[in-house]
Amino acid sequence: MTGSLKFWRTAIAAGMAAVASMAAAQDESRVPPQSLYRTMLDANRQTGWVQFRDFDGAQWIYFTALQTLHCRLSEIRYSINSKALDQRFDLVACNPQNPMALPPEAGPDAIALKLPAGTAQTIAVQVVWEDGSESAVAVYEPCKDVGEQSCAWPLE
Repeated sequence: MTGSLKFWRTAIAAGMAAVASMAAAQDESRVPPQSLYRTMLDANRQTGWVQFRDFDGAQWIYFTALQTLHCRLSEIRYSINSKALDQRFDLVACNPQNPMALPPEAGPDAIALKLPAGTAQTIAVQVVWEDGSESAVAVYEPCKDVGEQSCAWPLE
């Protein structure tokens, strides 16, 4: 009877693993294909993958547009006032049920950097897709004379 019990435990474990795998595949299928995310990234290049905002005595840099792509990204690289791409902006967790939304508990630090006023003259940004491929590097500067509005002007 011991061999029979071992067989059934193994069979049940295998069945549970298969169900979990199917559930994961079903959740994954709710996330739009990477090609759609790439199209969205390309469409937003001119208006800014990031946005600058002078507000309340600080300079804010918003990564909101890139965070909407988080389910198909593995990394957001950036650098302030250089093209070194030596810093990383943390991605929020992906919820396959609502893949383009930020988690409800995400705070301001999930979408923005807060810097001392006038710190960033430029920002270079690159994304790494889930398959390891990299986007081109985009470089932006803050818009001039826009008050507290968020805006970025592409340099490259």
